[in-house]
Amino acid sequence: MEEGGMKKKLLREKEGDEEVKGVKEKLWEENKKIWVVAGPAIFTRLSMFGVTTITQIFVGHIGPIQFAAYNLILTALMRFVVGILLGMASALETLCGQAYGAKQYHMLGIYLQRSWVVLTISAICLLPIFAFSAPIFRVLGQEEDIIQMAQGISYWFIPAFFSFILSFTCQMYLQAQAKNLIIFYLAAFTLIIHLLLSWLFTVKLKMGLTGVLISTNLAYWIPNIGQLLFVLCGPCQDTWKGFSTLAFKDLWPLLKLSLSSGVMLCLEVWYNAALVLLTGMLKNAKVAIDALGICTNINGMEMMISLGFLAAASVRVANELGRGSSKTAKFSIKMILSMSLAIGFVFFLLFLFMGGNLAYIYTTNRAVAMEVGNLSPLLAISILLNSVQPVLSGVAVGAGWQSIVAYVNIACYYLVGIPIGIVLGHVLGLQVRGVWIGMLVGIFVQTIVLSIITYKTNWEEEVFVTRTRLQKWFVEAPDHQQQHNNEQNA
Repeated sequence: MEEGGMKKKLLREKEGDEEVKGVKEKLWEENKKIWVVAGPAIFTRLSMFGVTTITQIFVGHIGPIQFAAYNLILTALMRFVVGILLGMASALETLCGQAYGAKQYHMLGIYLQRSWVVLTISAICLLPIFAFSAPIFRVLGQEEDIIQMAQGISYWFIPAFFSFILSFTCQMYLQAQAKNLIIFYLAAFTLIIHLLLSWLFTVKLKMGLTGVLISTNLAYWIPNIGQLLFVLCGPCQDTWKGFSTLAFKDLWPLLKLSLSSGVMLCLEVWYNAALVLLTGMLKNAKVAIDALGICTNINGMEMMISLGFLAAASVRVANELGRGSSKTAKFSIKMILSMSLAIGFVFFLLFLFMGGNLAYIYTTNRAVAMEVGNLSPLLAISILLNSVQPVLSGVAVGAGWQSIVAYVNIACYYLVGIPIGIVLGHVLGLQVRGVWIGMLVGIFVQTIVLSIITYKTNWEEEVFVTRTRLQKWFVEAPDHQQQHNNEQNA
């Protein structure tokens, strides 16, 4: 009996060791899959944000009016129009991710081309906003000297605006198939070039604001040309079959999903833009806008890490739903949330105690630096919330819930956050801190709601919904492939 009991004990220990080993292997494999997407995505976004930061630093040392005008254009106008493009492009994350998981590889190239058509038309429709930026800011109550400077700067952002069409779509197309390492190298190269050109144009050639803006436009276009060449001529033979007239067929389903995606993300981007516009209506707006511009820049830089995890969440969820694995999708969500929250907590502590000192990187104005120091606790809380909320948005994109999240954003941001911000900032006299507190309340409520939705979701049912959505692709696939072949032969 003792020998039999010992054998059973050893057998249980062996099974336990194998189970632990199996969990470790599962964690390691999922960790690799996450970082294949998240690593390059984080660095790429940090590099792109670095381009903006470099520009801000150089503009900040040119003059206070230029700095305030640039921050106004960047934070309000560009976030508004670029948010529309990015939101609409995120439909490509859902479609390409699920198609790749379902092994319908050739559909990725078709959806990429369709997205180019939809986004280009949308960008053209948005051009009047740049031309009429001055009247828009005047209606919104901004100061006249800042408005005049901002109008001139806005025209320089038009070439950069169109560069985002290629940037967003190519990145999402490559991320869906874990071929985004090329974006990493291009982003690093661009960051170095922008720094050198900005120094050359402003310090050596004394071109001032014009020199910085020329360098900025070049920095946005250089990586896009590289990405496009990689898609057309690189190792994407399974997913890129050449240009096709199919790009102009069945645009309506993509347009509907793009509009839902656009509304979802724009409601978030415009929410942050409202923070700047409400601040511009306060007393001593120049100092407030400059301080807020620095804080949003620091917050945005850390946000690039969270957006990398957003990309990982959308790709992993879409791939696994397309593949039909609900358990792996849930496991991946838990891992990504844990990683992002851990990193966010470290930055929360850093900026809670160091925020005021970092202001001198951007400005020599002591009043602005002191205001940044006063805003540091709110900045730290924003960073902590940003470590969770974007990941949940990525889950929504991967699962195709954009329309649901759009309603959540309307309720949390515009019915809760902004009214509280107006009352605290303008009525109760808390100024920019009151406006920001209101914004944080809205983000917190939204995070709670999205957490509940994600937790309560029946992921087995989501697999069924995804499979149903993919049925049309399975039916169309032979016809699409045949049309591709006919076009190539012709």
